[in-house]
Amino acid sequence: MNHIKAIGFDLFNTLITAEPRALNEAMGRLVSSLQKNGLALEAESFEKAYTESAVKFIEAARQNGIETHNRFWISEALSRGEQNIPPDDHRVTEAVDAYFSAFYPSCHLIPGSKEMLSRLKESYLLGLLSNFTHPPAARKIIQQAGLTGFFHVVLISGDLGYRKPHPAVFDRLVEQLNVKKNQILYIGDDPEADIIGARQAGLQPVWTTYAQEHNLAFKPAVPTGNAEIPDQNTLRISNWQDLLSLCGRK
Repeated sequence: MNHIKAIGFDLFNTLITAEPRALNEAMGRLVSSLQKNGLALEAESFEKAYTESAVKFIEAARQNGIETHNRFWISEALSRGEQNIPPDDHRVTEAVDAYFSAFYPSCHLIPGSKEMLSRLKESYLLGLLSNFTHPPAARKIIQQAGLTGFFHVVLISGDLGYRKPHPAVFDRLVEQLNVKKNQILYIGDDPEADIIGARQAGLQPVWTTYAQEHNLAFKPAVPTGNAEIPDQNTLRISNWQDLLSLCGRK
């Protein structure tokens, strides 16, 4: 690992996890916000329509790499109930904010993350690259967790227009870290987005399994597809001491 000069990190299930209850709370706040803004809808039927719309848009994003956004899911879900509200309507905007507000008190750092980042920052450039549809929420979660100061660059897919595993987002990480691709480790939990994506972009992927092994794996989105398990040649870690050892930091 002597050639490594920078390390990139995923966010959810890599550095941060969210309480399982957050998703139900978020949906409740979304529905309540729309209702308070005068939209007549029945919670159960809307939630079903929202989930179906989200799955459709996320699957499209997986296929073409173009990031989606919750406002489109909401707009389409409302249209299924014959309420044609455009994605940029203020009522949709407020509903998105209400939805993500449920995650702020429910997100927690994986133990030892700050100490690990502090150790690595002494020797490496650090970057954060996260798939997250709503950048303001991602940045607030990062700030509340006290992570902002550790990273030389923070990249959110919702700002970039593309999402992992699309090579464009990894190329931006390389560009902003200003080192060669093969000089960057990328740490993530998602086999498709993080491991395959980083490898195809020319970075050295490291699969972290901490959240999975501790039954903490959760993301504030609707999952689709079945990710393959990384092959046996993929570097793996199950805790931050594994990463520090990998980097020669006992």
